[in-house]
Amino acid sequence: MSSQTIRNFTLPLSEQEIVSLKCGDVVRISGTVYTARDAAHKRFVQALEKGEPLPIALQNAAIYYCGPTPTVQGEIIGSCGPTTSSRMDDYAPKLLESGVKVMIGKGKRSPAVNEAIKKHRAIYLAAIGGAGALYKHKVTSCECIAYEDLGCEAVHKLYIKDVELLVATDSHGESCLK
Repeated sequence: MSSQTIRNFTLPLSEQEIVSLKCGDVVRISGTVYTARDAAHKRFVQALEKGEPLPIALQNAAIYYCGPTPTVQGEIIGSCGPTTSSRMDDYAPKLLESGVKVMIGKGKRSPAVNEAIKKHRAIYLAAIGGAGALYKHKVTSCECIAYEDLGCEAVHKLYIKDVELLVATDSHGESCLK
């Protein structure tokens, strides 16, 4: 990381905190995130379209695009690195419309997702790909809460502590990843 100041935040982020962040800022976050990948996103959107309840509250939620590996006995979680965010791009606008405020993953987003981030005053934070073995040490609790049948793609509620991330797309629609 550069010598720039790293700002500390606790999830959920307030709207004021979200709009204060700019593309390229480095943040250190702690708080609750929910893991969800493609299959879980598809189920979320299907449930929303049918008017069915979701297993998590999306309002002000932080979604981490991650599928944790199996946990070794005595540990909280297995490796838990980010997956490619563009795999969720078909679903992200609907989830942002439904209240999601923070998305964490790796790689660039589509123009439609960047526009939805701007429209709904949300933020996309980039994590380091290949660092799952390091990120697992930033997780202080892990609970599988939905779609257990999806295996590693099940939805987990994680409490993370001091995870450093890059603001890749800010609430103004500016993206650092072209």
